[in-house]
Amino acid sequence: MYKIGIATDSHSGISKKEAELHGIHVLPMPFFMDEESLYDDSNLDREAFYERMKAGAKVSTTQPSPADVMHFWDELLAIYDKVVYIPISSGLSGSCTTACAMAQDAPYEGRVFVVDNGRVSVPQYRTVLDALELVKEGYDAEQIRTILEASRDKAIIYVGVESLEYLKRGGRLSATSATVGTLLNIKPVLKFSVGQLDVHRKCRGFAKARKEMIEAMRNEFQTTFREEYERGEVYLMAASSADPRTTADWLSQIREAFPGMEVLCDDLALAVTCHIGPGGLGIACSCRPSRDVASSPENTR
Repeated sequence: MYKIGIATDSHSGISKKEAELHGIHVLPMPFFMDEESLYDDSNLDREAFYERMKAGAKVSTTQPSPADVMHFWDELLAIYDKVVYIPISSGLSGSCTTACAMAQDAPYEGRVFVVDNGRVSVPQYRTVLDALELVKEGYDAEQIRTILEASRDKAIIYVGVESLEYLKRGGRLSATSATVGTLLNIKPVLKFSVGQLDVHRKCRGFAKARKEMIEAMRNEFQTTFREEYERGEVYLMAASSADPRTTADWLSQIREAFPGMEVLCDDLALAVTCHIGPGGLGIACSCRPSRDVASSPENTR
């Protein structure tokens, strides 16, 4: 029987403590703050990161070097026969495409299986948990990749942005639009699905943005994911780059809107927060991946 390891990158928001709890492995993603090279959940705590952002620090993200990725994989292959690696969506970062190309060459061909199912943040986290379940059910690494990628369009995330300043700094919003939007108290709600990031709605005030995200998710359950929702195969999630009190209040609001549903809540990765800034809140869902796209696990060993 193959020994399969499950790995991801820190865009998933999985902390070191959570990784140890689940027996998974997380590659810290790099970013720059005032030209200083830093890593997610590694050499800068969250509070210090927020303070530096609010003070006007210049931030930008970058891909991990191929050498870092190979070192990460080499360490895992010393433990496991095969590795399923679940990075950030190729629609948001070139790091996934690079990893896919590297996995096709020796010594990783047939041993490292890179999953590109269009996820980031808590949906990416949920994909990691799905992969762990598939390992326990007896599927092999290639089957796990097939199953996870077949569910690519079965997830969505909405994120409310508290300040337009960081979208402006990242070049996603013009200075004029940011100034006018700030004066009008505009709080955009971003929508990420199937590898695409778009503005879903512009709301007057953050309270309205929060309500809009709740209603958007309720609509998803009634339309896009209706069949999965009725079968009880939808996972509900929350994400935050806000302070603990605001995060707890947001989580309570979600639970009140969707009683009886468990909610996985996680901090947005620092490398993701680079783009939206502190104070952001998100709500997401993903569906249990269908096993029908792969042969039964007992025929794979």
